Amino acid sequence: MRPARCGYPHPVDHVAQSPTVPLPTPPADEETRLTLLDRLGGVWGLIGTGVPQVVFALLSNVTTLPVTAGVALAVAVVLGVVRKLRGEPLSTALGGVLGVAVAVGIALWTGSASNYFLVGIVASTLALVGTVVSLVVRRPLTGLAWNAIHGGGHAWRDDRPSRRAHLVATIATAGMFAARSAVSGWLWWVDSTEGLAVARVVLGVPLTALVAIVVFWAFRRTTNRLVTPARVAARRGSR
Repeated sequence: MRPARCGYPHPVDHVAQSPTVPLPTPPADEETRLTLLDRLGGVWGLIGTGVPQVVFALLSNVTTLPVTAGVALAVAVVLGVVRKLRGEPLSTALGGVLGVAVAVGIALWTGSASNYFLVGIVASTLALVGTVVSLVVRRPLTGLAWNAIHGGGHAWRDDRPSRRAHLVATIATAGMFAARSAVSGWLWWVDSTEGLAVARVVLGVPLTALVAIVVFWAFRRTTNRLVTPARVAARRGSR
């Protein structure tokens, strides 16, 4: 006689009848998103402008201004070629060269070596003004950048933790531009070419790296709160 089956499903039957639940694909990592910001320059962008400035400052005391300007421009061209060979867009590679060319042109036109750094000082000042304005109108600049990178349309300002994170990140960015503008502006006023080169190095990559950590944190926090949950919900709804 065949034994009667109990009312509980057999473990094997239970496993066989269970649908296979696919594991959700993890969302694109924020590092991938942030690589879009490399089109604004990235580390190699800082090198492309910083190295020619150091070369310019070192040579300004040992040779004439035209020779110094020519060598600095040649270094910028070499670095631009390297960036292009690394796969960066031509516009990005040429941007660094054009920036140095403008700085060299101003120095030659005015006859003052310290005016080579004037473009960077003006750029930092304008960036500081724009960043502060974004704080005053309660549209933190890093939040606007995050929203644009992620396609726009995200209500990041309605999410208090995200808004606070971008407030902190934008204040840090404003502090970076303020330091560059104040220190470099004073060194330019006292006509210290060597000091300007040192300030460019110290306030360049190291300070930018520190601020980038804060900005990365704000980006990551906002993505985890606004983008990742929506992606997970969309995947569940499509099953």
